[in-house]
Amino acid sequence: MFIKRKADYNMTESVRVLVADDELSLRMVLQTALNKVGYEVDTVKNGKEALCMAQENHYDVAILDIRMPEVDGLQAFYEIHKIKPNLPIILMTAFGSSETAVNAMKHGAYDYILKPFNLDEVKIIVSRAIRMQQLTKEVVYLTQEVQEMGMTAMTPGKIVGESSKIQEVYKIIGRVANSKATVLLTGESGTGKGMVAKAIHYASDRREKPFIQVNCGSIPEGLLESEIFGHEKGAFTSAFFQKPGKFELAEGGTLFLDEIAEMSPNLQVKLLRVLQEKEFERVGGTKTFHTNVRIIAATNRDLNKEISEKSFRKDLYYRLNVVSICLPPLCERGEDIVLLADYFLKRFSVEVGRNGMFFAPEVLDIFS
Repeated sequence: MFIKRKADYNMTESVRVLVADDELSLRMVLQTALNKVGYEVDTVKNGKEALCMAQENHYDVAILDIRMPEVDGLQAFYEIHKIKPNLPIILMTAFGSSETAVNAMKHGAYDYILKPFNLDEVKIIVSRAIRMQQLTKEVVYLTQEVQEMGMTAMTPGKIVGESSKIQEVYKIIGRVANSKATVLLTGESGTGKGMVAKAIHYASDRREKPFIQVNCGSIPEGLLESEIFGHEKGAFTSAFFQKPGKFELAEGGTLFLDEIAEMSPNLQVKLLRVLQEKEFERVGGTKTFHTNVRIIAATNRDLNKEISEKSFRKDLYYRLNVVSICLPPLCERGEDIVLLADYFLKRFSVEVGRNGMFFAPEVLDIFS
């Protein structure tokens, strides 16, 4: 069973853009260009007005010039980012102040545009920012729908949290969901790596295809290769039947390799070949299978340490680590404790048939 969007979930709803620049001609040029694409555009002449507009209205993207009177774009960015951390903000800057814009990106700005700019480039950057915003919303929507549908195979499928650390995870999921890049999820056990893998899959254009999970640490080394690549009849003593592997079962979809550091060096070589050449053979077979599967891997180990100890291949690490998402431990997202406690209580109260249970305020204080 795969999740489909509800009819009332509209990814193409009207998009609103805020443009702030002290030059009237530039504001008009940007407004005209973005209107032609189909976006609604509000323009203001300084950072103070931009801050007021952002506080009072919903926007999907904001474009701020760094140098403006009263309140400059950089100050406006920091203020807006505090109140609306999920709003993609694009900064406009002259070449000489591009270092300032880059520094702002490290603190959450989506991108920056150098003046004088090409309008086509601006449209592309705005389009990407909007797509990221839409995918971020869809991640939250889909994970909620998984939970609402009570799909046992995907439970727990809801990413719970509103802390800044988790918001950053949402943003990355939104950015990478529709790419073909492999993703490496790191973090302590229990931080939600499996849920993030599912969120990436169901927010992507592969959502109608299978999501297949393999725990590399729970399958004996001798059987893991067969589990992943399949085997032919007679390939080994107990191979009484031909068996397709997880790569075949996940065709067109996503293969989530959990505890990837547990994989043997020999199997790492074979996985590397799949990532490089998009093909493999079953154990004991000669037929080459071509594959279109997105790989998401996860580990709670320090792979750099594993590489230095020669237990994990450096070339495989670089193939897997195209996009890296580090899941924060609970001690770094304390503001989510009450939300998590409420989520688990509701989940287990349904399982035991005792709806309506809740934590007393003093208990939540102890938890926090």
